[in-house]
Amino acid sequence: MPNLIGIVVFPGTNCEFDVAEAVEAVGGNYRFIFHLDKELSDIDAVVIAGGFAHGDYLRPGAIARFSPIMESIEKFAEDGRPVIGICNGFQVLTEAGLLPGALQKNSNLTFLCEPTVLNIETNETPFTSKLSPGSKVKLFINHFSGNYTCNDQTLQELKSNNQIVLTYLNNPNGSTQNIAGICNATRNVVGLMPHPERAIDELLGSDDGLKFFKSLINL
Repeated sequence: MPNLIGIVVFPGTNCEFDVAEAVEAVGGNYRFIFHLDKELSDIDAVVIAGGFAHGDYLRPGAIARFSPIMESIEKFAEDGRPVIGICNGFQVLTEAGLLPGALQKNSNLTFLCEPTVLNIETNETPFTSKLSPGSKVKLFINHFSGNYTCNDQTLQELKSNNQIVLTYLNNPNGSTQNIAGICNATRNVVGLMPHPERAIDELLGSDDGLKFFKSLINL
């Protein structure tokens, strides 16, 4: 039986249907979870979809971090269960302290919407287990605040613990060490700026995103 994927929807989320289509494309099941909900008892993995949660007021993810669902997601993560944040979802996870570092404005202060090639740095996460370290994938970015930053100590911890999940081949936004995605120390929480849910059909430019979702439903 495929896992039930909970897709979190905030006011301003705009990628929930893309994630749902990707989950269905690999044979999985999903349920939308509104940000005011708190119930995750039947959910096997959580995906925080991209968009502009609460309009990105203050800064991306800063208000969403206080939505009622986040308390349940934090407990879900503490129990070692998979939580994935994509783009704005990555920003929410850093604001909530579930992932280290922060996402700041792109170095050229320009909104980016384009394909990008990424290196797979580790497959020891619930979102990359079907991918091979050292391989390259083509995904799509769509962000203004995708520039990952952290202090030197955090960067050394990410490197030493193999917590860097994805890196850009050609860094589009100024991210520290070309980082496009990371995981927590226990490897069950993953955040990434590129959108694998938008890369599920070769006719649309790439189907490399399918392996991410195959990883998630075959835990």
